[in-house]
Amino acid sequence: MSFGDPNNPYGAPPQQQPPAAQYGYPQGQQPGYGYPQAPPVGAYGMSAPQTMPGNVSAARVMMWVIAGLQVLGIALFAFSAASVSAAKNDNAVKDDAAFQQLADYSSGLLWGITLFAVAWAVFTVVLALKFNTGGNGVRITVLVYGIITAVLGIYPFVIVGLIHTVLAILIACFVGGSNGSAWFNRPRY
Repeated sequence: MSFGDPNNPYGAPPQQQPPAAQYGYPQGQQPGYGYPQAPPVGAYGMSAPQTMPGNVSAARVMMWVIAGLQVLGIALFAFSAASVSAAKNDNAVKDDAAFQQLADYSSGLLWGITLFAVAWAVFTVVLALKFNTGGNGVRITVLVYGIITAVLGIYPFVIVGLIHTVLAILIACFVGGSNGSAWFNRPRY
């Protein structure tokens, strides 16, 4: 008997095509044992999200809304500071009772508040821009930002400050939740 004999039990096995080639899969793209590839796993054993979760995206939108409100506040503070400065130099309004209430805040203090509002608005915009690429440090910074903003939103204007405070609390809750944790702790390639 020779190796070419199909009935030879000790001969070379017959040549077979690989199973993937039999079913029409192109070379290099064969499935691995029929199981799909698992999604990447993030921190705490959760699967890492590939797109930003809805509540984290909503927190980013709320930060842009707060930035817009801060621009309005900056304009109001700057207008108030300029008005107080102009009124202090005008002799006609020094006896007015409304002016006496405005004069309690010096124009220097109002300009200082304006500068602080500008810095806080820039900080808000930078944090909102970091939502896509930032890690856990950005998440913690946004949490602290939300808490401080909620506290600062109460003092100057009660009505506008209430909107500011509610948005800041929602930002802290959305970023501090499990979806926020999964988004900011996802692996980056």
